[in-house]
Amino acid sequence: MIAFETTSCAHDGVAMDGFLARPEGGNGPHPTVLLFPGAGGTGPTFESNVRALADMGYLAVAASIYDSGTDLTTPETTGAAYMGLLDRPELLRGRVIEWFEHVSAMDLADEARLAAIGYCFGGKCVLELARSGADLKCVVSYHGILPTHAPAKKGGVIAEVVAFCAGQDPFAPMDDYLAFQTEMREAEVTHQLTLFSHAQHSFTDPDHEGVAPGIAYDAQYHRVSWASTLALLDYHLND
Repeated sequence: MIAFETTSCAHDGVAMDGFLARPEGGNGPHPTVLLFPGAGGTGPTFESNVRALADMGYLAVAASIYDSGTDLTTPETTGAAYMGLLDRPELLRGRVIEWFEHVSAMDLADEARLAAIGYCFGGKCVLELARSGADLKCVVSYHGILPTHAPAKKGGVIAEVVAFCAGQDPFAPMDDYLAFQTEMREAEVTHQLTLFSHAQHSFTDPDHEGVAPGIAYDAQYHRVSWASTLALLDYHLND
């Protein structure tokens, strides 16, 4: 099994922790995928995805935008950390950009072949990264949080934006989905939006099955969205 290695960066003097999995054989630079987990942090399924990408030849870097040492052991502490960043959107975007710049500067990473994937809160992170104009090939959001304080501007987004959304997601209701669709279209962003009409929030992650109303794993939509993502990464990072 591929072992994880720790990595960290700092934004305005605040440390943020992460880890990476490197492909076997060769020191790079490798095509690279930056991954952001949901609000509750990493779990077995997320970590399995990181290892799977490394097995496929990608440098996979998992990033947290919380302060180093943030307590995510209870719903109360996790909720406070999450809302603390949602309520400071400029800080959130700044931290996401800092991770992108940190990964881009790694000797292991091929800065010309970068992508980002995010789940739930992490989905918001990668969308904010794309909206910032970061030079990535593509970003993929799974059941992400869609609203933003600073919508994409025409000509300002380099990455192809892909979002897999759930029609029964209480954390990303249809009004948010439609507003996001309009934002992408008016900014002339190259984008793909997939709406799984019967899916609920966190449909890619069995670790969160039944945690709260509106949250449910769906094996079909998980497999479809993951297969589509792998095809997208292969097209953008390997062709």
